[in-house]
Amino acid sequence: MSDRERYGLMAAFDTAEALLAATRRAYKLGYRRMDAYSPAPVEGLAELTGCDERERAKISWLALAGGIFGGCAAYALQYTSTTLGWYFLSGGKPANSWPDFIIITFAMAVLFAMLATMLGMIWLNGFPKPYHPVFNVERFARASSDEFFLCIECEDERFDVERTRAFLESLQPLEVVEVRA
Repeated sequence: MSDRERYGLMAAFDTAEALLAATRRAYKLGYRRMDAYSPAPVEGLAELTGCDERERAKISWLALAGGIFGGCAAYALQYTSTTLGWYFLSGGKPANSWPDFIIITFAMAVLFAMLATMLGMIWLNGFPKPYHPVFNVERFARASSDEFFLCIECEDERFDVERTRAFLESLQPLEVVEVRA
């Protein structure tokens, strides 16, 4: 199989502890382009597979930007409609009576922060992605029930088919298979 047809090598494990130990060893050897699949969250696995704090911070910034935009847009809409378009003197209040605008401004800031977070998560996670090369592995159907998988991608700097296969087999997995692209 040529490198263009290969996505990577995948090892199957029967426990979360075995997957975590294998991922730690792969990380120590210098593999960085890898992903782990498990039926339940495994503590510490995300950091070893490349999900660091800088990636997580993007969502926080998107939420902040969405909230600021939503709050400013709501305030601007209320301000322009009461001062420019529909000014009505009521009870001696000024046209720009900002305490009246706070509730809607806050609600819109929360709404836009939530929408920015949701859409940002979809975008940053690469969705929608109806196809992924790991679906070509027959055994991968068990990833959602009772097996754990570590896939080292061909794009990794340290990837060499023979050396990577030997490394994965040294971890005592249930099986090591090539993943077709």
